[in-house]
Amino acid sequence: MIGREDYVTLNNCRFRYRIAGEEHAETIILLHGGRGAGDYLGEWAAYAALADSYRVIAFDQRGCGLTEIAYPMNFRQYADDVEAMRRHFCGEEGKIILQGGSFGGMIALTYAVHYQQHLSHLILRGTAPSHHHEAEAIETFKARIDKVPSASPEMIDKLFGTTITDDTEFRLIWFALQPLYFEVFDPNAALERTRTMHLHAETHNEMFREKEHDLREALKGMTVPTLAFCGDKDWICPPSQTRLIAELCPNAEAWLVPGANHSCHHEKNALVLDRIRAFLGDRAT
Repeated sequence: MIGREDYVTLNNCRFRYRIAGEEHAETIILLHGGRGAGDYLGEWAAYAALADSYRVIAFDQRGCGLTEIAYPMNFRQYADDVEAMRRHFCGEEGKIILQGGSFGGMIALTYAVHYQQHLSHLILRGTAPSHHHEAEAIETFKARIDKVPSASPEMIDKLFGTTITDDTEFRLIWFALQPLYFEVFDPNAALERTRTMHLHAETHNEMFREKEHDLREALKGMTVPTLAFCGDKDWICPPSQTRLIAELCPNAEAWLVPGANHSCHHEKNALVLDRIRAFLGDRAT
């Protein structure tokens, strides 16, 4: 599904977005991962097929992709940006289905805590309710370091910190770590993906300044129907975090995608789409 790409200015920031599907259909908003790494294209490639039954909207988050680097950049501002998107496309009273992956899932959870009255469903891929997942990710990195011979512990410190020097260093670190994200790794695809993707060290460093992000207590009051899933081999937001979300949220279910890693939405795309359709009660054939 190609859809239509355009720009919109909301909350004093110019956002790039893509939209597909019938205007009257239920609306799914997709939130990509990566604090300053990447853009909407990865989520779009995974979920645009849902436009046969829903209106699907994806956008580059503030400071990511081709959206402006505009301050402030923090979790609450990113959630407020989602709310501005909802109002713009769905009106004051319109509800949305919100999907977020990785860092996008953290923003989706932040949105749900503050705006759950505007959600019909929440879909979370490979994410965490607090910064505490980082310690487990570092231990997993150490256990799997043989998969990434060009990576180092110092690169992991930069990935979870505020000291990436510039966009070039960010791109090199990202490429070195790519084998961790897939159970079946294609180096040529990783090269092309890393060559063409947008990386903004300024955004990354700024978003990691908010060290104490923690929604665990707040999620106990979140009643929106929620599907939380991740690859059963996810290294950076491990299955323990998906299970924790399901334990904390009264109306959530957890699902581990077999034989998949952090990029489970691409590795097991058909399986993931089928599970999402079932969760949403999709009647498309």
